[in-house]
Amino acid sequence: MNIQTPVSELFTDTPVHDATQMTNQNGLARIVLRDQVYTLRITRAGKLILTK
Repeated sequence: MNIQTPVSELFTDTPVHDATQMTNQNGLARIVLRDQVYTLRITRAGKLILTK
């Protein structure tokens, strides 16, 4: 792996999504899987939490 390699090239077989673009200004997004709703949250420390 080269330090200059763009992130999009590191995961060519897997979709890459920017969490900051998925969430609104308060860092929250809802994700639906079948009939279950999950909440994706960006913490103040910049970490991701996914809850049911």
